Amino acid sequence: MDLTDTPEEQEFRARLREWLAIVLPTLPPKPSPDDWPGRRAHDLGWQRMLYDAGYAGLHWPADAGGRGATPTQHLIFLEETERAGAPYVGAGFVGLLHAGPTIAAEGTAGQRARWLPPILRGEEVWCQGFSEPDAGSDLAALRTRARRDGDDYVVNGSKIWTSHAEVADWCELLVRTDPAATKHRGITWLALPMDTPGVTVRPLRTLAGSAEFAEVFLDEVRVPVANRVGDENDGWRVTMVTLAFERGTAFVGEVVACRRVLGELAREARRTGRWDDPVLRRRLGRLNAEFRALWRLTQWNVSEAQASGRVPGVGGSVFKLRYSHARQELYDAAADVLGDAALDLDRPWVLDRLSSLSYTIAAGTSQIQHNIVAERILGLPKGR
Repeated sequence: MDLTDTPEEQEFRARLREWLAIVLPTLPPKPSPDDWPGRRAHDLGWQRMLYDAGYAGLHWPADAGGRGATPTQHLIFLEETERAGAPYVGAGFVGLLHAGPTIAAEGTAGQRARWLPPILRGEEVWCQGFSEPDAGSDLAALRTRARRDGDDYVVNGSKIWTSHAEVADWCELLVRTDPAATKHRGITWLALPMDTPGVTVRPLRTLAGSAEFAEVFLDEVRVPVANRVGDENDGWRVTMVTLAFERGTAFVGEVVACRRVLGELAREARRTGRWDDPVLRRRLGRLNAEFRALWRLTQWNVSEAQASGRVPGVGGSVFKLRYSHARQELYDAAADVLGDAALDLDRPWVLDRLSSLSYTIAAGTSQIQHNIVAERILGLPKGR
């Protein structure tokens, strides 16, 4: 794989860099972490600017409303937006990075026409209704049930750690439609309008002080059968598509951000004299190599998916496994650089360190990723 920009890619990078230099100074300040209605408006406003400029859904296929850009152009976009300090996807995370791509891959023509354009235009927010209170890290142990009643499913149960539920318009919802089926069968993937009667959202405050997660309770909630993505009881397969996008591509932009933070840490260490510690220098050097390797793995995963015309493969689990631990190590190193100031919640990187603890749980725990790598890449037997 040639990692050098072609003349076309150089031109794409230059145009994007020029556009960012013009529009970013016009953005309003980002609202506080607790102001999720304000953050929704801010994030969707940025998404609309991307859409109007032709940069929304850059990596989505053209027939799904995207630009059909090459993997390299997508990675250039991530590099340049992070370099320029542009907003990340924020409240649009679920819709843009895994619900939307899942619908593009598995939805009907009508579903693609209904749900994808509002995501790209920054008009609707999605949340993820996968995790449940009693399922732990075992997604297939979900208990939320849906029974068929005419043209509707009637859903009862609860979800937890539902990102952005408080401000979401739609939820990618997993339900059990055949309780008698074996564990990984009898599951169905539904699109739930969050304003449906019977849906109750209770925000959860995290260790880092943010309320981006929530509990969602579902009491006799009616969801049209037309909102089912994939066949009834085929939801586990559709879910694997969602998780492939989530693990394979949804975090890649954050790798660029981590490389930026690493550079800031080195500068802070030089400023305070901590750079004289050879142990700290080796630690930052190893992290620099780690994030460079993760970026190369990202390029390989994205290119493989594009070349094969399929969703990202199990290489996404390798990325997710290593990235989540590297992110925690990065902010542990930040605490060493800060010293006693690491106890001050108002200092940079302190809240990031607290939130980094969740990354070995989000999108499947590290234990689940270890199992996937062992069984699907190394070919080891199950249950060992």
